[in-house]
Amino acid sequence: MASVRAVLIDIDGVLTVSWEPLPGAVAALREVREAGFGVALVTNTTSRTRASIASVLKGAGFTVSAQDILTAPAVTAAYLAERCPGARCTLLNSGDITEDLAGVTLVGVESEDVDVVVLGGAGPEFGYAALNQAFAHLQRGARLVAMHRNLYWRTDDGLQLDSGAFLAGLEKAARTEAEVTGKPSPAFFEAALTRLGVGADEALMVGDDIESDVLAAQRAGLTGVLVKTGKYLPETHRSASGAPDHVVESFADLPALLGESVDQ
Repeated sequence: MASVRAVLIDIDGVLTVSWEPLPGAVAALREVREAGFGVALVTNTTSRTRASIASVLKGAGFTVSAQDILTAPAVTAAYLAERCPGARCTLLNSGDITEDLAGVTLVGVESEDVDVVVLGGAGPEFGYAALNQAFAHLQRGARLVAMHRNLYWRTDDGLQLDSGAFLAGLEKAARTEAEVTGKPSPAFFEAALTRLGVGADEALMVGDDIESDVLAAQRAGLTGVLVKTGKYLPETHRSASGAPDHVVESFADLPALLGESVDQ
């Protein structure tokens, strides 16, 4: 841990569940900041903008700003601007994130002229008619860009199905493969490291998704820490494609893991 200068932190399932802070998370984040570590909150959340997320977290007691937050929609906007400049994109997503998609030309899913089908987070919008229309665009040659591959996330009501389940069906039916912009994409982690001004060997990633958060970060050269909160399941841990560098009960244990300098 001696080389660690910055910490990347997933939000949902690590700091909060259904936007309510998990026990000890507020204090632990404060300790990490006070110890001088750089902090980036990195999330595949697609239901809120960065400003909205910051506002909710502040209301829950966390000391954060929108500049501390990197979301899959924000990275997707940059990706589309670079790889598909001027493309007409149809967005299938639950929640209004247009503020974080500045510069992206958005058209309705019913539009005939679509260059890119963009999948965000699942919700009521992922009905048969919308998915079938997206499938039609893909058959006509549209590119498929997905903000993430998450199969589910945890809420107060338990695990809820996410867009990764629908994405797999679209890929198979349309015989295509999505370009993924959020976690576990290496580009997502690279964007966070650039923002913090550190190398991969100087950063640690904390997440509740062993594949998309932890092992993906480790493949990108970061140290991975798995927390047993949020979507964590023992069976998923056992059947994972690799082993986390560290496993802790919750984010409240992070200061002690980072060392005595932050262990109050």
